[in-house]
Amino acid sequence: MKLFLLRHGESTSDIEDRYGGDYDDHLTEKGLQQAREQADKLVGKGIEVIFSSPRIRATESAGVLKSVLDCELKVVDDLRERNAYGVLTGMVKSEAKQKHADKVELLKHYSYTIEGAESYEALCERVRNVMDKLTSTQHQIMAILTHGGFIRCFLREVMKMGAIKSLGDCAIIGLEKNEDGYKIISIENVQL
Repeated sequence: MKLFLLRHGESTSDIEDRYGGDYDDHLTEKGLQQAREQADKLVGKGIEVIFSSPRIRATESAGVLKSVLDCELKVVDDLRERNAYGVLTGMVKSEAKQKHADKVELLKHYSYTIEGAESYEALCERVRNVMDKLTSTQHQIMAILTHGGFIRCFLREVMKMGAIKSLGDCAIIGLEKNEDGYKIISIENVQL
């Protein structure tokens, strides 16, 4: 089985410097263009289905992919981004630093859980479970469109790769899965 693990394009919270996570924002014009370029790179790969996070920025990216790749699109709730920011979700970062400096400081480590956030452990369990579920479908080649936190958790915890240096907008990670697990076969817009 082959799968392409994809990140959505640039969103409004990126350019507004907000704590995103579970914040439901749209793609920017640049994000839409990035999604078109991502789709063009996936033409001819044989993708049968796109599984997408329900967050608007992800479904907008997935919609672009669907129109170019002409395949089925299914929205899967468990592909959503981690609510890592709890009470800070959607806040402009400078405002959050003024109002909640203690909580902002705690965010420096990915595994810490602040008030109202999803724990890192819960995210890891969700990532493992949904990936197992999606890769046990009848599809042989699929795209899974999700978010940075989800992808980082997958690479760190499932593939045991440790922390990655950077994960760009519309990153593409080509994977092969068999009984032994996952193997990276291609990578774009990611620094390991």
